[in-house]
Amino acid sequence: MTVDEAHPALTAVSPLSCPVGPVIDIVFSRWTTPILLNLNEYGRQRFVELERRIGVITPKVLTQRLRQLERDGLVERTYYPEVPPRVEYEITELGRSLAPLFATLATWATTNLPKVEQARLTYDATDQSR
Repeated sequence: MTVDEAHPALTAVSPLSCPVGPVIDIVFSRWTTPILLNLNEYGRQRFVELERRIGVITPKVLTQRLRQLERDGLVERTYYPEVPPRVEYEITELGRSLAPLFATLATWATTNLPKVEQARLTYDATDQSR
């Protein structure tokens, strides 16, 4: 499977028209951000620990996202052939390189989400005709 087949959005949008589009598709899918943030903050974790920290994610979805993140080089999976078998997940250096981006977004959210909420309230209050 080529990169184009795995991530159709990588070729669907010209890098010239939106150079961050492919990054957004990879990093900001529904569960990717919480997984990466947890692995970055708490370090190496077993599946159950990660599932517990995220909370509302199903085991199936967590497995799918972890496989995709491993494929993308953002997460590393280590299998220990013990009885019972043990598997741990850890953020890679490539995944860790996203930490400044997440920190910037967290700062933006703290500063601006109240403004967004106020804008929505204002819009909804005045938009009776739509």
